Amino acid sequence: MSERPRVTDRAARPASATTAEGSRAGRTRPRGGARGVDQRFDSSFSTGTQGLTNARTRIVGDRTGIGADLLVLLVRATRGARRAIRRAFTSASSVVTPFGWSMLVAAPLALLAGYLLGWTEFVVVGFAAIVLLVVATLALIGRNAVRITLEIPHERVAVGAPASGTVRVRNASSRRILGVSVEVPVGPGLAEIDLPSLRSGDEVTESFDLPTTRRGVVAVGPVSTVRGDPIGLARREIEWTGVTEVFVHPRTIGIPSTSTGLIRDLEGNPTRDLSPSDISFHALREYQPGDERRNIHWKSTAKTGTYMVRQFEESRRSHLVIALSLAAGDFANEDEFELAVSVAGSLGARAIRDAREVSVVVGETTPEFAKRKHLEIRSLSTLTRNRLLDELAVVSTAESALAITDVARVAGDQVVGISVAFLVVGSTTTVTEMRAAAMQFPLGVEAVAIVCDAETVPGMRRIADLTVLTIGYLEDLQKSLARTAGA
Repeated sequence: MSERPRVTDRAARPASATTAEGSRAGRTRPRGGARGVDQRFDSSFSTGTQGLTNARTRIVGDRTGIGADLLVLLVRATRGARRAIRRAFTSASSVVTPFGWSMLVAAPLALLAGYLLGWTEFVVVGFAAIVLLVVATLALIGRNAVRITLEIPHERVAVGAPASGTVRVRNASSRRILGVSVEVPVGPGLAEIDLPSLRSGDEVTESFDLPTTRRGVVAVGPVSTVRGDPIGLARREIEWTGVTEVFVHPRTIGIPSTSTGLIRDLEGNPTRDLSPSDISFHALREYQPGDERRNIHWKSTAKTGTYMVRQFEESRRSHLVIALSLAAGDFANEDEFELAVSVAGSLGARAIRDAREVSVVVGETTPEFAKRKHLEIRSLSTLTRNRLLDELAVVSTAESALAITDVARVAGDQVVGISVAFLVVGSTTTVTEMRAAAMQFPLGVEAVAIVCDAETVPGMRRIADLTVLTIGYLEDLQKSLARTAGA
């Protein structure tokens, strides 16, 4: 058993683009009903470029026309060509080392200088470089007869929790292997394992640590063996395993069930809306055409001589909506956003555990070269706690992401039956913006804004129909929600 491998930095892999879910057009319903005429909007874009911050606006601003489109097309073509050149160079660099590139350049230059100037020394150096390149090429031929497996005990861990992986290497050939160099990509780093010589049938196990200091997805693998020449002119990597993803979940905290949804109902919470058929009895009234005969109260009918029917209060199950802003302008720094993700995860996990109906939504990002701001939201999976935390592990802020007001606007139109709406924002979000976001939900919706700000004293305040909770640490969430439910 050799000592634990050291993880070194390497080029980070590009994150996969998130596919935006489609949305439907609808009608906004202003809170309070005193805003005048309803506004219709297209769910795919809004008119104008006000509030839009993407690559197109940085290049041409508000300008339109053929000239602006040609300039944008030129920039996009330049970026595409740059990416293609980078991919080709990366592919070639994976085989030829920097020392190998220098030898490839030195060999023809030395021969050319030797024959033109008549210097035998340069000719010898040129042919020596060619011989070394040929030997390095021959050293790449062949394949190590080993069997390599990658084992990750836990594919889901909380941020800051210890995690590790294991690589097992077995000599499956009938002869001794002098030495094997194994590389394991671990997120942005690389674990290098130099194994000793192995006899036929021998097996070696090496473990390595996984970085869990930051929320996200750590890609582990593929495990590969490195074959090359002794001088280090070229190298050949052979992959033996696939890629295993380890989800580093945001930190969450337990929230009491009585303070999760602010509505403590099990089979439905009675409202002030009357219904001809439900479970919560309200009063008796005279029979009207269309009433069901099974609701006739015969004793009262016999006393009054008039048909009397039962009137009920409509019951509704509480539907929680947790709207998390991804707009970079809604947060002062990265720590505020990480706290906001933990808040959304804690609220959602408690609601899932209580078997409540919950929707966790985030704003989509407008494409870089779009002409208009896209009004779209993405609903995170709430089937299980792990599925929700898996998706929260990969969310990140963006300059062109929808602000909390737009997220609430689309969520209020698309999500049906909302009873409580949590708006999770940072310290740079103003009270005016929070109130405007709360007014996008229908009447009767309890709106609670949770402001993540470590620089202020935690507290609670009531602004019209909006409850604003300010927290500096995740532990403040538990006390603040309990205080809100009590109030």
